[in-house]
Amino acid sequence: MAGPPARASFRSSALLNYAGQVGASALSFGNVLVTARTLDASGRGQLAFLTTVALITSALAALGFAPASSTFAGRHPEDTPALATNAVLAALVCGALGIGVVAALVAIFPGMGGDVPRGLLWLSLASVPVLIAGMSLQGVAGAHYGFRATNAAWLATPFVTVVANGTMAALGELTVGRALGAWVAGQILATVMLAWFVARRLGGFGRPDRRLARAALVFGLQAHAGRVLNQGNYRLDQWILGPVAGSRQLGIYSVAVAWTEALFFLPTALAFAQVPDVARATPKEAARQAATVFRVATLITAVLAIGLIVAAPLLTTTIFGAQFSPATTQIRILACGAFGIVALKVLGSTLTVQRKPMLETAATACAFVVVVGLDVLLIPAHGGLGASIASLVGYTAGGLCVCALFSRTLRVRLRDLVPRPREVLPSSN
Repeated sequence: MAGPPARASFRSSALLNYAGQVGASALSFGNVLVTARTLDASGRGQLAFLTTVALITSALAALGFAPASSTFAGRHPEDTPALATNAVLAALVCGALGIGVVAALVAIFPGMGGDVPRGLLWLSLASVPVLIAGMSLQGVAGAHYGFRATNAAWLATPFVTVVANGTMAALGELTVGRALGAWVAGQILATVMLAWFVARRLGGFGRPDRRLARAALVFGLQAHAGRVLNQGNYRLDQWILGPVAGSRQLGIYSVAVAWTEALFFLPTALAFAQVPDVARATPKEAARQAATVFRVATLITAVLAIGLIVAAPLLTTTIFGAQFSPATTQIRILACGAFGIVALKVLGSTLTVQRKPMLETAATACAFVVVVGLDVLLIPAHGGLGASIASLVGYTAGGLCVCALFSRTLRVRLRDLVPRPREVLPSSN
């Protein structure tokens, strides 16, 4: 066994994670382009619906074991082998329960299953335990500065899907079912890669520990609602949009989401990179680092959002074709909501790692209530445009809420969260 990775500076960790996110984004975009052009808007909508069902179900069923595994491994590295085993066992149990609940709901309310073949729906649900295990093992690896491994896992799924789907499209053999199969295979590969890293570098998988499992469950349940609501903020509108407005509307909206999600990669990378340091830091130092990261992320996101807004017609009509032109306006609206996402990811994750998970949950719940409420009101009449407006307003509300909670809890002045144009990323800590 080679031993855990050495502690890296925050700058190098952040840059590595961002590079991984950008690489995964580029590959994912390639997959969206291939599937949208080959399967048309309706087929692309069906594929987006199937992956959304799997992602939301895994978030609902995970019971917070991912953030608990990450936090506990960061604070008590010696417990890592037992935490890893507990996480895998929890993924199997929780995943099976999640599949059962969704299957029952679809049997009672068939509309929840959308206009997709039921065999493909069951295939997407079969990936839920794998997704849950992957989330927890990623948290364990990240807590030990294993960012090379987590980045490799981030890249695995989009790499598999773009290569497989591109090959099948070139041969005229690409279907929704085969594209879904490639996605599931990619998720399995990513989880296996993380398990290999844990086995080779972090002491392997130890004996299950009931005490740790109970502690992780108690902590995880406090963070769980926030994780569920956060996934709901990103994906539930697509679950609603598919059955209500149809696969074509969802296919167009999924293209707008694919582009604007690129704005989320920077805050995701920064929040993940700071976890091991913030977990070991005092509240004062954690607040200082998170505030600095937030200011820098906001400045960079502003530049990227402006570029996305200007380039929206090229990114939709020119690249994807005239049938996707409504996504232009949707991109411009969604891009303006990226600032709320920066706050929720960077400041919210800091509150959770500093043992205040309910505060992140409260801010995420604020966003969720606004997003879902407006989705219900706007999607029936306005389709993807209504979903875009709902996301913008909800993300902004959640971002303002988490800023206020972060400031009050960790004693940071709100003006310390205002971006400073000349600021650069810290080189350490």
